[in-house]
Amino acid sequence: MCKFFSLKEKVVFVCSYTDNSQYVYDELTRREEKTDVVFLCRGKAACDHFAETGERVVPIETMRVGAMVRSAYHLATAKVIVIDNYFGFLAAAAFKKPVVCIQLWHACGAFKTFGLEDHSVALRTVRARKRFLNVYRHFDKIVVGSDAMQEIFKQSFGLDESHFIHLGIPRTDLFFDLNREKQAEKSLHRLSSGKKLLLYAPTFRDPPMHQLALNLEVMKKELASDYVLILRLHPLEQKEVDRTIFRDPFIMDGSKWENVNELLLITDLLITDYSSIPFEFALLKRPMIFFPYDLHHYEKSRGLRENYTDMVPGPIASSTQELVHMIKEHRFDEQKTAQFSEYWNQYSKGQSSRHVVDYLFDCLRK
Repeated sequence: MCKFFSLKEKVVFVCSYTDNSQYVYDELTRREEKTDVVFLCRGKAACDHFAETGERVVPIETMRVGAMVRSAYHLATAKVIVIDNYFGFLAAAAFKKPVVCIQLWHACGAFKTFGLEDHSVALRTVRARKRFLNVYRHFDKIVVGSDAMQEIFKQSFGLDESHFIHLGIPRTDLFFDLNREKQAEKSLHRLSSGKKLLLYAPTFRDPPMHQLALNLEVMKKELASDYVLILRLHPLEQKEVDRTIFRDPFIMDGSKWENVNELLLITDLLITDYSSIPFEFALLKRPMIFFPYDLHHYEKSRGLRENYTDMVPGPIASSTQELVHMIKEHRFDEQKTAQFSEYWNQYSKGQSSRHVVDYLFDCLRK
């Protein structure tokens, strides 16, 4: 019914995350040519975040009838729709011919399999697999930061090369902003008393992990004189961890920062496993260690790309003691990190938001 209304020169962001869409929106507002913008948000965090822009914000995937009708209206009347994830409603959507749906995926690279390459797809019904394909076919264009990620998307979404635009990932513009980096350094290094900052950001496990694999006592004993450890966990796992650990001056709660990339700006060394964080952290050309303590189990249950151990740009530790030893010995290959960054951030050079907005305006004017 909403398709009876005419199309408007309007950009609708369909968000489950905030950073890429925020960078694009900020660039839109800097332009002299003002644009009608609406945010359709999955989850309270995204709704609250974009409410601060003063633009219209509508929750999606809700049973509230009013919100569903408003979402349908905006989707049916926008010339450009920008999405950042898999949204099931696309399987049933039928946009008018001039409408362009742009996928602005929430990661610059991938160690984990997803889409058609996800291990669980084989266990789904024929109807479910058909629904996945119907969603992917709505991605008229996919913004990529590298040819490497384009190849992964082609396999994961079953799409050919005509669907990709090499504009770079907007949120990586932060890593080229020297003023933001200086501000972040001043604010967090005051909290760390001048010590170096380690960031431990493990991937979310399903079900959530109840206990950290990293031995915090060993880390403190061996490293507390020179480092402070920032622990950033998924919101569901924060509830499982004993909050009293943050009373220790050696450990900081990194979950307080909404924007993980601002946290990366002041991180001296990253410790992670299968997360997509290293693809952006590599832009800073700083050391990282990989701690995939459950590698074989995770590979079987969740699915990893075949060459994970060859892909990672840092040493792999299998225990806390081994990890500590690597930190003390400074076992890092700066050249390998730089090569990794160039490979995965090929088109992300600090102007990605501008390039994406230029493309949006081209679409609006057609």
